[in-house]
Amino acid sequence: MQQTQVKTVIPFYQRFMQRFPDVISLADAPIDEVLHLWTGLGYYARARNLHKAAQQVRDQHDGKFPDSLAQLIDLPGIGRSTAGAILSIACGQSISILDGNVKRVLTRYLAIEGWPGNKAIETQLWDYADQFTPSKNADLYTQAIMDLGATLCTRSKPNCDQCPMQVNCLAYAQGRQTDYPTKKPKKAIPTKTTVMLLPKWQNQILIYKRPASGIWGGLFGFYETDDVSELHSAITGLGIEHFSTEEMQAFRHTFSHFHLVIQPILVHLQQPPTSMVMEQEVLWYDLGAPQNVGLAAPTKKLFSTLSKDY
Repeated sequence: MQQTQVKTVIPFYQRFMQRFPDVISLADAPIDEVLHLWTGLGYYARARNLHKAAQQVRDQHDGKFPDSLAQLIDLPGIGRSTAGAILSIACGQSISILDGNVKRVLTRYLAIEGWPGNKAIETQLWDYADQFTPSKNADLYTQAIMDLGATLCTRSKPNCDQCPMQVNCLAYAQGRQTDYPTKKPKKAIPTKTTVMLLPKWQNQILIYKRPASGIWGGLFGFYETDDVSELHSAITGLGIEHFSTEEMQAFRHTFSHFHLVIQPILVHLQQPPTSMVMEQEVLWYDLGAPQNVGLAAPTKKLFSTLSKDY
């Protein structure tokens, strides 16, 4: 839930915990199944790190979740703030946290100028987080300050009239609540383009498992080429010889750091596939009986379109 709202996460969480009720069942599961249950949440590196962390707990800690800051930070995907939240809430230790909600509460309460992503500002906020975290009942404090940011001290339209911290809040005293935290300096988001190939035989579409690192790492997706002019060579490079192509509606998918304009090309095979490029794991995805594998949002969107049209 670090970058996703609670109400969005709940159904994913329920399905995830039903399938993986403990750390060992998660560690023993194939990564494709983990990514499948994560499909639609985004930030897939979190799912891969969660799976790796479970395996590390299984293999290096005899299946017992570690309870020290250093050992927690050593687990994939767990940083200082997440480790602090686990230790304070689950283990009752007096360890501070500094997630997005806490940063917002502290910058308003103390009227701290400067973008919290700046190292000097972040260090200052950590110092205050340490000072305010009590030696007793740190679990209650941790949950309270996170909930304060999530329910009252919200990003827009903070409900200051209901806030128990209002009397000492410097931003409220200045009438500048929405000026904090200082916004990140704006940077133009570039636009990139790609052509996605959708080879189709009967009711099946060819996809492949992407490398573990990079965009949509570990998920199944479509083969791509940079330019429509390279279309023929890209298709024949997959071992497809007799085919016709159909241009589908282009659309834009936005990441945090760039826009991606996707031009899907449906490739109708005129005979059954004989050989395919096999340097990566490939899969003929059946639109009528979908396999349980992790798919990126654009892949799911195109499968949904094809299921309706074909």
